[in-house]
Amino acid sequence: MTTNVMTQETKGFYKLSWLQRIGFGSGDLAQNLIFQTTCMYLLFFYTDIYGLDAVDVSVMFTVGNVANVIWDPIVGTLIDKSNPRLGKYRAYLVFVGVPLTGFAILCFWNGFAPSLLYAYVTYIAMTLLYTFINVPYGALNSSLTRDTDEITILTSVRMFMANCGGLAVGSGLPLLIAYFTNEPTEGLPKDPGAWFTTMCIYALVGLALLFFCFSQCKERVVMDASEAANVKISDLWMEFFHNRPLRVIAFFFITAFAMMSIGNAAGAYFINSNMHGTPEQLSFFMGLGSAPSFIFMPLVPIIKKMVGKKNMFYIFLSIAIIGMAFLYIVAKMDEPSMTLVYIAQFVKSTGVIVATGYMWALVPEVISYGEYVSGKRIAGIVNALTGIFFKAGMTLGSVVAPAILAYVSYNPEVIEQTPEAQEGILWLVCVIPAALLLLAMFIISKYELTDEVIDDINKKIEERNKE
Repeated sequence: MTTNVMTQETKGFYKLSWLQRIGFGSGDLAQNLIFQTTCMYLLFFYTDIYGLDAVDVSVMFTVGNVANVIWDPIVGTLIDKSNPRLGKYRAYLVFVGVPLTGFAILCFWNGFAPSLLYAYVTYIAMTLLYTFINVPYGALNSSLTRDTDEITILTSVRMFMANCGGLAVGSGLPLLIAYFTNEPTEGLPKDPGAWFTTMCIYALVGLALLFFCFSQCKERVVMDASEAANVKISDLWMEFFHNRPLRVIAFFFITAFAMMSIGNAAGAYFINSNMHGTPEQLSFFMGLGSAPSFIFMPLVPIIKKMVGKKNMFYIFLSIAIIGMAFLYIVAKMDEPSMTLVYIAQFVKSTGVIVATGYMWALVPEVISYGEYVSGKRIAGIVNALTGIFFKAGMTLGSVVAPAILAYVSYNPEVIEQTPEAQEGILWLVCVIPAALLLLAMFIISKYELTDEVIDDINKKIEERNKE
């Protein structure tokens, strides 16, 4: 038994305990408690509570994401070149987790409202710090093992826990805000103090989970220190041009995150304005955005073995499109049923969760492919590249949502919106995301790394390293 374990470990194909898998997944749970809150509700907070114009918010989100396009390669290069005493990647969960928590809380404080300068400083600082957590956390996955089956399990656990965070944000946040609001209101409460208190709770719990993730992860598959010293920012662009599978998932990331950014930002507007819903109904609707993960993410390893990687993407992207079409039809009824809205949201979310959740398992594959081609395992730089395209998708979403709200003359002062405004919101929730998913299906069809191919690549790398 000991000999077998040692043989596995010398080859880099490590098996992890369930505590280690859960510990790794807790890092994404933490990030979702902090960052998903800004994705789902910061636009609503800025327009309806803080008092900013939707166009100003759109410009600010764009500036923040453009800054991150410059920032991501710097972070990726720094991480690959550095070897902190507490761990090459996991150290940043501790060092950066504290200031990230602080600025995330400050984003939801209206003490200087409606100061655009304050919003810029806190929002951009928060996004830059998030990159300094997200890039090393993404690289941490590929440093734990080369085993593709283990990475599939790790990704399933990670996305299961990420969606626990999404459920806590989507469903729990409106209820907590309502709980801390002094007076009952129609729609999502707009009490600034309740929003600030709720964000404090979410951010501090997220910080504790980042520390737990740090304690349970052990980095084993990392670049040699002598090779790390030669890493340059230019390696990022060389990797992009020479790594075709990386280019495929990069464009998939752009499309997927644009879709999620637009849909998530519009959810509160849809329930408030189109459905005239209560905080409890918004809580349930947003919660259904994460609920399917508890059923389907544990089944991903089995589904992948049954139908293969590409077919799994095709199946679940199609399910998401069907759910969006159903939601659009239900919302256009003379008297739309909330029950049918919930069913449509569940179907849509089932497809989105599995497809966008499993895409993270492809990142370690393209890291190994790049190592096989170039001899460098630049996990930080590859995750910085995926971060750039993730931010590019978020930028598209952050521009499209407020721009369409402004185009259809959305009025934050009233609950009853014009038919044009309601139609614009419906396009943000259903039509535009569905079109982006069709594009995503085409993009993923170009991905070439099957499990057999990547396993062979990893074995050849290990054999080469022993020479």
